[in-house]
Amino acid sequence: MNARQLEVFRAVMRNRSLTAAAEALHVSQPAVSKLLRHFETQIGYTLFERLGGRLVPTAEAQLLYRDADRIFREIEVLRGLSDRIRDKQLGLLRVGASAPPTFALLPFATERFRQRNPGLRVVLQTMSAEAIEEHITLGNIDLGVIMRWSAEAQLRCESLGKAAIVALMRPNSPLAELSVVTPADLVDYPLISYSPQTPAGKLLDQAFQKSGVPLQVQIEMSLSIAAFSLVQHGLGIALVDGLVPWRDFGDLVVRPFQPDVFLEIVLARSALRPQTRYGREYARDLRAAVAALSRRA
Repeated sequence: MNARQLEVFRAVMRNRSLTAAAEALHVSQPAVSKLLRHFETQIGYTLFERLGGRLVPTAEAQLLYRDADRIFREIEVLRGLSDRIRDKQLGLLRVGASAPPTFALLPFATERFRQRNPGLRVVLQTMSAEAIEEHITLGNIDLGVIMRWSAEAQLRCESLGKAAIVALMRPNSPLAELSVVTPADLVDYPLISYSPQTPAGKLLDQAFQKSGVPLQVQIEMSLSIAAFSLVQHGLGIALVDGLVPWRDFGDLVVRPFQPDVFLEIVLARSALRPQTRYGREYARDLRAAVAALSRRA
């Protein structure tokens, strides 16, 4: 017994005619008759009898038809599902990102992606770089966008670009009059920034050492977005990544920091699993988002 034999049997049962069944299957009537006879030979009993010029199913055929019809209805559902997947009407993309890419890149990339794939479900999660690396390894997310290069062997990383460290301050700060902020300018101000143990903190520490000024962070933060409220409340000057669109958050002033300190914008995915076609598409949209951000800078 094979699927084609069951398909022919079902068509004959539904149409009660070899000719009509052949038309429904887009094959010749002799081909249907031959397949049906071969099927009966294989299963060992008669499925149809001719009574009064009509093709009448036997009791055995009635029993077999119930399950045969159910199987083919399920196949039709599966075929429809396959068509929806092919036509991008069904699917799932899961993306994890650190806070800066969440605000700066994901809206642009997701808008482009959704224009081409309006039927897909997109799950965006903001989390730490450590959590992103773990979720990619476990297969819980498809792509990650983080602000550091990962040394995990199970991850495949690609640089999307760089984000410069900037100084964030209130408009009434004397430093707002400067065109560029340096370590020497920050000596008399409480500093809000990353812990010296973080990748960003280590880069800043090196920049301060080269300038001959010790890095003294009075308020440490793990997420750069936290700097907004801290600066707004007058707690100090923040050195944060310039990827976050700070000017969209309020009336704070953003100034370039020198010497230049750049953070990597990294696209991470699993090195152990094939990338999904939606993952490949979204990666292209992320590259376009970084390019668009560079043009606006």
